[in-house]
Amino acid sequence: MPESTQSRETSLHAVHKGLGALFTDFAGWSMPVRYASELAEHKAVREAAGLFDLSHMAEIHVRGAQAADVLDYALVGNLTGVKPGRARYTMICDADGGVLDDLVVYRLADEEYLVVANAGNADVVAEALAERVAGFDAVVENRSADTALIAVQGPRAVDVLAAATDADLGALKYYASVPVVVKGHEVLLARTGYTGEDGFELFVPAAEAPALWRILTEAGEPHGLVPCGLACRDTLRLEAGMPLYGNELTRELNPFAAGLGRVVKFEKPGDFVGRSALADLAKADVPRVRVGLRGAGRRAPRHGYAVLSGDVSVGDVTSGALSPTLGYPIAMAYVDRAYAEPGTKLSVDIRGRIEPVEVVDLPFYSRA
Repeated sequence: MPESTQSRETSLHAVHKGLGALFTDFAGWSMPVRYASELAEHKAVREAAGLFDLSHMAEIHVRGAQAADVLDYALVGNLTGVKPGRARYTMICDADGGVLDDLVVYRLADEEYLVVANAGNADVVAEALAERVAGFDAVVENRSADTALIAVQGPRAVDVLAAATDADLGALKYYASVPVVVKGHEVLLARTGYTGEDGFELFVPAAEAPALWRILTEAGEPHGLVPCGLACRDTLRLEAGMPLYGNELTRELNPFAAGLGRVVKFEKPGDFVGRSALADLAKADVPRVRVGLRGAGRRAPRHGYAVLSGDVSVGDVTSGALSPTLGYPIAMAYVDRAYAEPGTKLSVDIRGRIEPVEVVDLPFYSRA
């Protein structure tokens, strides 16, 4: 019998369907791409607040006396140095230094961590951690199927959460988490996100996600909260210059090539997977670097389009869109180092039309 190609559904699928969402397949999941207007959803996150279902992400717990040690070995970051209640952006690489995934890791307690991986790499990360835990006094438990993740993002996110919980939100720092109760539901509340705005991510048992979504919807109604799909999440993260695995990050790229070498912590004690290869890569010249491109007019560069200097190809676009916030085309691309200086005039072949672009610093947008 052939394997089923039907997309998986999050525990909020019926809620999205009732809201009239348009769905798309993303990493094997049926996810809302938009509800009414992706431009209106994008604007809501920049000016008020947006509500996202991120339950397709993977949640992998690492527990035990050597939980910190195994993560220091398995990942490129220094996870021993993360205090309980704090989080860190990091990566998991293969032995050659290629990026298997970029991650956010939360230290929940002295001997327990939560590793959040991208949906498309969930199995890769879970399997790699299961292999790398061998010989350590720790266990790896993939709780993705039983965990839902809901995000509230935007300048009014604090107002929305304040209406639903008595937790001290002012004390919760960026890249920190705390267990809280939201109208009777125990959740892990994290001040993290992928939009360039202030906001929160709420981890909750999957069965309780529909009730939590309704609570947040009601709490957010006076503050302009709207449900948001993956389309606006992509334009939001692009404006904020945040990489997307499969576009700006791949197994063929290493952290230094991506301009994210800061996440590799050679100063931590002991060995880690990829250390030797990454040490060599850190000293090598990077032939192509990740840059921002600003266009003119209304035609946006897209993934895979060639970046040109005259008639010569000098790079490739990895992500691009017409920026809803800025009103002009933006893109991220990898270009030859000689053409990476901000202010450099280049062009992009957009379906046979040569459109001018200028290299600019990332991010394109930063909140006030």
